[in-house]
Amino acid sequence: MKKVIVIGAGILGASTAYQLTKMGAEVLIIDRKDNGQATDAAAGIICPWLSQRRNQAWYRLAKAGAQFYPELIRELENAGETDTGYAQVGALSIHEDIDKIIKMQERAQVRKEHAPEIGDITLLNDQETQARFPLLKKGYHAVHISGAARVDGRALRDALIRSAQKQGAKWIQGDATLLYQDHHVTGVTVNGESWQADQVVVCAGAWATSLFQPLGIELQVSYQKAQIIHLQVEQQSTDIGKWPVIMPPTDQYLLAFDEQKIVVGATHENDIEGYDTRVTAGGMQEVLNKGLELAPDLADSTLQEVRVGFRPFTPGFLPVIGVIPEWTGLLTANGLGASGLTMGPFIGYQLAKLALDLDVDIDINDYDIATALN
Repeated sequence: MKKVIVIGAGILGASTAYQLTKMGAEVLIIDRKDNGQATDAAAGIICPWLSQRRNQAWYRLAKAGAQFYPELIRELENAGETDTGYAQVGALSIHEDIDKIIKMQERAQVRKEHAPEIGDITLLNDQETQARFPLLKKGYHAVHISGAARVDGRALRDALIRSAQKQGAKWIQGDATLLYQDHHVTGVTVNGESWQADQVVVCAGAWATSLFQPLGIELQVSYQKAQIIHLQVEQQSTDIGKWPVIMPPTDQYLLAFDEQKIVVGATHENDIEGYDTRVTAGGMQEVLNKGLELAPDLADSTLQEVRVGFRPFTPGFLPVIGVIPEWTGLLTANGLGASGLTMGPFIGYQLAKLALDLDVDIDINDYDIATALN
């Protein structure tokens, strides 16, 4: 039985650990529980098919991530994990310009040929759009994508870790340091204790750089701060958890969850100093202004909480996955950015396969670690 240590228990690390335990590995998960973890703050939209990004390697990964979800959720539910935070509620891509909506529909129809999981693609007029999400202001037309989903990052991460622990994985809170001889990583020290492993998988996101530096490995990871608001809607007579995700033409979004919750986000703050987890007045103004422009009636909702997270990015805004060159026993993935919840479970599956010397389902050369090394 291979021993594998996973450092970092966000969505990527939790997914990797879960898949490793399924495959029979002996797994140790280590996490510092730093404030600002991307997964802790994230509410994810699983709908990559409308993206206009031209990077095909990114799209292939995002499409595979979306396709991976339904079976993963069924597995977790069959294992007793019913609180995954995931629901296939569909999405409304909205715009006031009907011509742009038609172009979105055409793009979706083309992509459906290779991604039937998109489901039904339906044009909606402004009345039909508002009927699907009653808090929206009037005047928005939409493309409805029935296969889209939303997910609460915390809930899914916790379900994955609980399931991994049920299958024997151990979890430690602490600050891990890599152990190595020559160019071979042999394990970690954490809380004054040493742990040996056949493979160490680093899933530390925005904090990965400092973990690699003692080995002379300069991994280029930047990060972007996101502030996201959770609101409690009081007036709705029915539960809103089945409402579709709202994808406007701006960089904001609206997601509805059970217990009358609406999530509005998020900021995209670059060039911040350090891991600044403060909730700022400017950040809240940006999110609320854009959110209330979409759904003015949210002005009467209750501010429940604000979450802050750091999205990790690698050069070219494309994730990197694989073995650190010239090293053995050391794997990593990073740079999932704003698509972490879409891609994370699928990439975790690929990392688990790499750790156990199994064939992966992607062309690993598309996500070459060397592109993120100095």
